[in-house]
Amino acid sequence: MSGAPEVRRHQDADVLVGDVASALLERLEAAQGRGEVPHVGLTGGTIAEALHRELARRAPDSSVDWSRVVFWWGDERFVPAGSPDRNAGQAREALLDHVPVDPANVHEVPASDQVATAEDAAAAYDAALREHGAGSFEVMMLGIGPDGHCASLFPGHPALEVRDAVAVAVHDSPKPPPDRVSLTFEAIARSRSVWFIASGAGKAEAVARALAEDGSVTETPARGARGEETVWWLDEDAASRL
Repeated sequence: MSGAPEVRRHQDADVLVGDVASALLERLEAAQGRGEVPHVGLTGGTIAEALHRELARRAPDSSVDWSRVVFWWGDERFVPAGSPDRNAGQAREALLDHVPVDPANVHEVPASDQVATAEDAAAAYDAALREHGAGSFEVMMLGIGPDGHCASLFPGHPALEVRDAVAVAVHDSPKPPPDRVSLTFEAIARSRSVWFIASGAGKAEAVARALAEDGSVTETPARGARGEETVWWLDEDAASRL
């Protein structure tokens, strides 16, 4: 596990999105320059959608070979494939449909109209990561909820305690929809860099709890998500309680 997380503060959400996009493109270019095929974990939410659109806008001017980037998700809602609640659908609309990805390198969590249960979806995603994963993610992007959750790992939830698994089914999510699939802390830890991206005053208290010297993962799950390095990308509103 990494040492202390690094905090990067930005004036506002637009500057935040631009800086994260620049850093991610540079990181992908560097990995490919080393002859690697980087694996990236995408997230959902408003700021992630803005980031995806900015990446798509900048893609033509970057040297990233998008056919040699492998995409995963930190979590997914267990809903039908066409649902607007799907993180994968949001990412496709904002980014993946606009850059020349290799479809074989886009690994979605199975949807509720493709497998019977969230447990089946988690097992299939677990198997896909073990078969097609690189052993580590170059970057795992995560958001944080006002309650301190990350991916679909919620405060006090049994999924926080899961070990020896890559993905886990989550039921009774306090935030709808109730059924989800999430990477585990152990899977997230296999990241060269975990990037938390947070914008807005509504995230400030959770960010402060996640970065406080004292506190529990049970109460603030984002405290438990670490990579070899961990970076918090924040706008001033999200950082206002630090």
